[in-house]
Amino acid sequence: MSALIARTGRHRQRYENEFRLVAGCIPYRIKKDVEDDTVDCVSRLELLMVSSPDREDLVFPKGGWEDDETMCEAACREALEEAGVKGILDVSSSSCL
Repeated sequence: MSALIARTGRHRQRYENEFRLVAGCIPYRIKKDVEDDTVDCVSRLELLMVSSPDREDLVFPKGGWEDDETMCEAACREALEEAGVKGILDVSSSSCL
């Protein structure tokens, strides 16, 4: 297993009208190992949220969108850095096309 080195600093961050642009995702999975196959998808849906040192509640993984990556690359990087997960982005409702 290789070590993941998180990006640090804000010198490569994207800004628009003095606001830092961020990218993130909502990691989810549909449980397959339920005893009753008639259970609807919503009941089988699991969301992944992470804790943040600046907040007391849970948040979805997100972070700065840097100038050397696409929005999708930034979202994937943040999911890996903050939640330790990899997955497939559902780009049907995003601008990652």
